[in-house]
Amino acid sequence: MSGDDDRYRKSWREIDRARDGSGRRSEERRPRGAAAEARSRQATRAYLERIDGLFTKDGGGAAEARLAEAVRAAHGTPELGAACAAYRDGAGWPRDPALVSLFLDSGDRNIMAGCLDALARVHAQAPLELPAGLRSQLRLLAEDPDDTIAGAAEDLLAT
Repeated sequence: MSGDDDRYRKSWREIDRARDGSGRRSEERRPRGAAAEARSRQATRAYLERIDGLFTKDGGGAAEARLAEAVRAAHGTPELGAACAAYRDGAGWPRDPALVSLFLDSGDRNIMAGCLDALARVHAQAPLELPAGLRSQLRLLAEDPDDTIAGAAEDLLAT
């Protein structure tokens, strides 16, 4: 036994005391200031609204799923506008980018304008990441002869 017993070793009490303060936070972080608190509340509210849209009254959205399937089945047919109107009346405006794209393909100016308006409202609450295909479709709609549709598409692309 050479010099091993002579060197200093921390006691268990010293080890525990050092461990208690090193890796843990004792209290939750809070935003600093009124403006940060307001932004935090708004972000939480927007997140909860988006999550609430995932759940519907009728057992997990079975009716909405049926309506969405009807819209997909009607794509490329003259019945697409009617299927989109039925979806809108039964489940509201779609939030799924693929369904939004189908609504914008419907050819029904009222459905297209309403869908763009609903998309803009959702985007204003909490910015959405628009898929590349939907952005391309919006660029095409920005050239539409109908000023309402063209303006709404341009506004969405600008934000």
